[in-house]
Amino acid sequence: MTSVAILGSTGSIGCSALAVALSHPENVRVVGLAAGTNATRFIEQVECHRPQVVSMASDALLASVHAGLSASARDSIDRSLTGTDGLLGVATHPDVDLVLCATTGTTALEAVFAAIEAGKTIALANKEVLVMAGGLVMEAARRCGVSILPVDSEHNAIHQCLHGRSADHLRRLILTASGGPFREWSFERLRGVTPAEALVHPTWQMGRKITVDSATLMNKGLEVVEAKWLFGVTAEQIDVVVHPQSVVHSLVELLDGSQIAQLGVTDMRLPIQYAFSYPDRWETGFQSLDLADSGPLEFSRPDVGRFPCLELAYQALRGGAALPVALNAANEVAVEAFLAETLPFTMISEVISNALEDVQTAGLGHLSTLAEVKHVDRRARQYSRGLIAELQSDK
Repeated sequence: MTSVAILGSTGSIGCSALAVALSHPENVRVVGLAAGTNATRFIEQVECHRPQVVSMASDALLASVHAGLSASARDSIDRSLTGTDGLLGVATHPDVDLVLCATTGTTALEAVFAAIEAGKTIALANKEVLVMAGGLVMEAARRCGVSILPVDSEHNAIHQCLHGRSADHLRRLILTASGGPFREWSFERLRGVTPAEALVHPTWQMGRKITVDSATLMNKGLEVVEAKWLFGVTAEQIDVVVHPQSVVHSLVELLDGSQIAQLGVTDMRLPIQYAFSYPDRWETGFQSLDLADSGPLEFSRPDVGRFPCLELAYQALRGGAALPVALNAANEVAVEAFLAETLPFTMISEVISNALEDVQTAGLGHLSTLAEVKHVDRRARQYSRGLIAELQSDK
């Protein structure tokens, strides 16, 4: 029996994880749940799973959750927490074996570090944790003997392909990308992309920010940075191919040229279940992939001319620990502005590029503490917001 805590339980990954728990009640016990602001969904989750420790973003939201629970559900809760302290409390509860980090942004960074120090296995569905502090996280995991299990479909696929193989046999990783909804659009047409158009993904159902990242290929860029830390490879050992069907989730190439791929249906319950069950395998209750019905599988090189965010991620990865922090921060600010219709789609990459240049000019490179990571994060966000404001005033 694996006792799990889920940070970000009301998001798409969190909901899929709880569906896995319901499918395997003999194998998974939900001990802790932490959510942001969706009190209605959180009440339903607490009623169903009866966790011992819960957390919401604020005292007011937590009070509304308690008011909406049945008496028996309230009685099952030992601790109710809020904010950053809540994330920490859920992640480090003594009965928890595995912590699934399914939050967005940087809110759970401290909680992941605390969970590692507490000896919890980490199932990671949050990109920002490794993009911002990959070196620090992996060093802490090694020191504490903690496993970091990737839940992103691409990194999870690579983890499966590498299982039982010597790292010395690896030549390169090949991450697949759907290409997003605009892979065949010209650059001129991309100038007029609206948020509504960017939020329609051809394959996956995801949150707003990550869906826009998929459209710009920044999502794949962030995954390149993650892959470096998860698998101990260099930027030169990570390639990206566009694969619109999203059937091949990623591949590894070994020294002899053999390529090993992981294929499956586009359902996030699969990588989540893999993390929950690792190193074992459990059956699933849904239909498996039928290659005969999948149609032709296409592969092509990404066009970094039309989608420069991917190349910016490689640039950041090669430039020292501070640049991926700035990359992530500037991207979050730029995507937020695009969704608010105050920044054109094609200017997202321009904001990021300028933020990287600002950090380089400031001479920020090696980061040895979480405080230094947060300093670069704040600087890049402030710079990006200022740049977007200038662009607005110039209209």
